[in-house]
Amino acid sequence: MLTPHFLSYCLSQFKKGKLFFSEGGCIMTYKAYVFDAYGTLFDVHSVMEKIHEFFPDQGDEISKEWRSRQVHYFLVRQLIDAYRPFSEITEWALKDALLYSGVNAKPDMVADLMREYEQLTPYEEVNSLKQRFPDRTLTIFSNGTNAMLEPLLEHNDLTDTFGLLSADAPKVYKPHPDAYHYAQEQLGLEKEEILFFSSNPWDITGAASYGFHTAWVNRKEQKWPELGMEPTHILNDLTDIPK
Repeated sequence: MLTPHFLSYCLSQFKKGKLFFSEGGCIMTYKAYVFDAYGTLFDVHSVMEKIHEFFPDQGDEISKEWRSRQVHYFLVRQLIDAYRPFSEITEWALKDALLYSGVNAKPDMVADLMREYEQLTPYEEVNSLKQRFPDRTLTIFSNGTNAMLEPLLEHNDLTDTFGLLSADAPKVYKPHPDAYHYAQEQLGLEKEEILFFSSNPWDITGAASYGFHTAWVNRKEQKWPELGMEPTHILNDLTDIPK
């Protein structure tokens, strides 16, 4: 779905002679598709099955609490300019989520659940992206570290599909503008040549504020939050990607 923000942009670029309209709408070709990993390409709640093994009937509760704390903790660390690797943030969030849920988790259980983050399940349309867009640069840009992401891609046979950029390199988490600037520098493209995908509104807002075109992957069909900034595109999943 095209948003009013994108249609306005199309009109401005049309007047400059940088794109054209057809019966299908506004025609623009992006050179790179850049994807957030967690929640966008990979289902972070696929860890629930493993959690259920340890703590029956609490998988959903613990998984949601884990993710909520993970996001909250790295945002706080970014605000106070005290970077720590995403792997540490993720483990802190897991331990606190387990305590909050009132379970007694042994160290080997925590280690097993952390390993699950290297085996998350990709959404079903992810495996076909390389085949669908053979001439397009496909890159993951994540707050996760390479040590977390490389095993995840290898486990799912996606190493040859995506390039990999991590916020661990500049030591700045998304949604800080310096994080997106790092990604742009590594790609060597103009902002408008990049389409950034994420299921996370905070990530889309950060990328849009920096100047990227954005695609909000709204898998749960939620209302876009009132953040004073809209995504360029709104998608139900990754089956209908703008070209």
